[in-house]
Formats: sequence, C-alpha cells, structure tokens
Amino acid sequence: MSTTPADQDKTAPAPGKPPMRGNLTEGAIMPTLVAFSVPTLLSSALQSLNGTINSIWVGRLIGEEALAATANANMIMFLMSAAAFGLGMAGTVKIGQRFGAHNVDGARRTFGTAVGFSFLVMTTIAAIGFVFTAPLLDLLGTPGDAWQLAFDYLRMLFVSMPIVMASIILQMGLRGAGDAKTPLIFMGVTVALDIVFNPILITGWGPFPALGITGSALAMVIAAVTSFLLMLIYVYAKDLPLRLRGAELAYLKPDSQELRYIVTKGIPMGAQMLLMSAAGLIIVTLVNSEGTMMTAAYGAAMQLFTYIQMPAMAIGGAISAMAAQYIGAGKWEGLEKVTRAGLWVQFAMTGTATALLLLFDRPALVLFLGPDSPAVDLARHIQFLASWNFVIFGVTMVLTATMRAGGAVWVPLIILAIALYPVRLGFYWLTYDWLGSDAIWWSFPVSAFVALLMAWWAYAKLPWREHAKAETAREAQEQVQADGMPTGRFKPDM
Repeated sequence: MSTTPADQDKTAPAPGKPPMRGNLTEGAIMPTLVAFSVPTLLSSALQSLNGTINSIWVGRLIGEEALAATANANMIMFLMSAAAFGLGMAGTVKIGQRFGAHNVDGARRTFGTAVGFSFLVMTTIAAIGFVFTAPLLDLLGTPGDAWQLAFDYLRMLFVSMPIVMASIILQMGLRGAGDAKTPLIFMGVTVALDIVFNPILITGWGPFPALGITGSALAMVIAAVTSFLLMLIYVYAKDLPLRLRGAELAYLKPDSQELRYIVTKGIPMGAQMLLMSAAGLIIVTLVNSEGTMMTAAYGAAMQLFTYIQMPAMAIGGAISAMAAQYIGAGKWEGLEKVTRAGLWVQFAMTGTATALLLLFDRPALVLFLGPDSPAVDLARHIQFLASWNFVIFGVTMVLTATMRAGGAVWVPLIILAIALYPVRLGFYWLTYDWLGSDAIWWSFPVSAFVALLMAWWAYAKLPWREHAKAETAREAQEQVQADGMPTGRFKPDM
C-alpha cells in the first residue's frame, strides 16, 4: 500500500445535480476526513470528561464506597449493552453504504429497524437487569460496603437503558449519514446537564431533595433523556435525512431483511467489545497481583490512556462511515485513498497525543496520585513502555474499520481475539520470569504489533472487496427493480 497523502482525490457530483447533504464521497478526501473525525473525537472527549467529572462529584460528595459502587455498576452496564452497541454499529455501516448509493429511503429503513429492534432488546435487558440486580452485583463480587449503593445506582440506570440506547443509535445513524456535528452538539448538551444536575441531586438544593448516589444516576437519566428529545426536535426542524415521517414511521417495526443484516453483522461487532472488556479485567487482575502501589500507578496511567486512545477510536469510526459511503457509491479507487488518508490522520493525531503525554506525564499523573506519591514514577514507567502502542493500534483500527465497512466483521474479531489472548497473555507468561512486571506493559505493544501484521495481511489479501462489490451490486439491482414498479418503495425527497 502506498503511503503518500490522499488529499488530492476529488469526486464531483453528477453534472447539474446538487451535492447531497452528508455525502462524504464528494470533495477532497483529506479535508473531509479531518472535518468528520474532529467532531467525533470531541464527542468522545466530552463523554470521557463527563465520566471523570461525575466520578469527582460522587467521590467528593458521597465517598469512596460510592465511587466503587459506580465502577461496579458501570461495568455491568457496559457488558449488558455490548450486544446493542454492535447492532448500532452494523446499522451505521448499512446506512453509510446506502447513503453513498443515494438510497435515502433504504438508509431510513435500516435506521428504523436498528432503532426499533435495539429498543426492544434493551427494554428486555433492562427488565431482566432490574429484576436480577442483586445477583449480578453478587456475581461481580461487589464489596459489602458498596453493595447497596451500587444496587440503587444500577437500578436507576436500568430504567433509562431503552431511551439511552435509542439516543446512541440515533447518533451512530447520523454519523453513518455523514453528520458528525449534530451528535457533538447534543453530547455537549448531555454533559452540561449531567454536570449541573449531579451535585444538585446528590446533596439537594432548593426544591430538589438530597438523593445521594441515586441522585447521581437520576442526573444521568435526566441529561440523556432531555438531550435525546432535543435532538429529535432538531432532526425534524432541520429536516435531516434520517427523519421518519408519515408512512416511514412503519420502518420502526423491524423488517426481517434489514434485521438479518443488522444481527449477523452486529453480533461480531458487539463481541469485540466484550473481548476487549474481558481482556481489560484480566490485565487488572495481573496488575493487582503486583501490589497496591502498582495498582494505583496503573489506575492513574489508564486515566491518561483513555484520552490518548481517543484519536484512534474516533478516526476508526470516521473511516468506517466514510468507507461505507464510498463502497455504497462504488468508488473503489477512492476507498483505497480514504484508507491511506486515515493512516496519515491517525499517525498525526495519535502520535501528537502520545508525544504530549510523554512530555507532560508527571504534571498529569500528579492530579490523580498527588505530588509525593511513589506511584507517580511507576506510572511514568508504565506509560513509557506502553503508551506508544496506541499509534500501532490506530493503524489496525483504520484497516479493520475499512473492512467492517465492507461487511467483513468476523476478520477483525478474530484478529482482536488472537492479539489480546494467545499473544498478549502468552507473552506475559513466557517473559514474566525475565521481565517481571514489565512483561505486562511490554505485552501491550507486542500484541498491537501482531494485530497490525494480521490486519495488514487481511486487508491486502482476503477477498472482502469482492464480497462487498457483489453485495452492493445485488442491492443496487433490487433498488432499480423496486423503483421501476408502480407499487415499489417510494423515495422521499431530502
């Protein structure tokens, strides 16, 4: 693969036809990718910042037991919602493909099925979780002093899960339709409301009662639901492409054909999240065996790692949406240039974030550990050995995101499973007697490098392009036939 910049490729709309709003296949690739990636990155940063600030409110206003309770509750929420996230990501890919093919009605059908089915799934999961909250906390081994706090917090979150997931699916769908700014706007609304209501509802202020940790969960619910409703109003007021009106509201009833794609592609995507979460828990267990000081150092380093990996995640999401549109439009030469542009942007953004982290790591770590903690030097050592793995990880993200956009979802899952388990854990067990605790930190770049080699081979050698071409050609033929029939599907104006 060539490594020259790809920002000179331009694809113009058909003569006499105005550019379609949200079409990422028109114009220079590099500026389009950067303009699409930055709002996605800012959304992720806001979300993480919100979690950090909420943890500060809970820890300072309630206590350490409450902070432990929220950590346990959030872990359960993540595991239970992984499948629904996978469904949303699969819907985003199909929306992007159809949007690139100028099949707006098809994108709306996919979006409707994704929202309707995910809402049903999350309602079921929320009901089960609400009933079995106590056994779930016991299974996780939640400490006794944090158990009741986690119970109250988690039950409130279960109540909000269906609406929260509908909001997430809407944001993901908008990105598939080339709109990263609207999700950013309403992520900002969510964060602002959550930050304001958290201390008010925890401690009580004015007419609001003091609800403790339940108030923190309620603040999250109020913020998420309010932002979702405002986003819906905005989507219809601006007449954005994915709005459903009139007969289109029937698309919210899951369609079997749409559902088949979303489920078969979404399950492997959701499984990737579960694999990453389980691998993280294993690493925490290994770190805990090294003692309290090492655990504290790793915890502080992970706070910074959360931010340093954001560019790779944001660019991966942007590449997936952009590549899906290129595939739907049949612009295969442009697809390769999108991937190369993604590599350049990833190197620039993740490389800069890594360099800044290594240059200013001590002041940042002191915020979490205090200036006199011996864990500061341990955390700096961890970051020196492990932080640069995110640059390698970002390259893998770009390659696998492009393949996922073409419907190849099992290959990234297999690559991730091999890299995180036999490679990372195998390296740890084989080298621990030689490297000691450093075997943990070296396992990060080693597994990232092996994942990169596998992803590069899969991207270049496997026939995922041919499968994607066959699928898009079949769907295009079906759309032509449907458009030519008097009773065929209508195509609403944008």
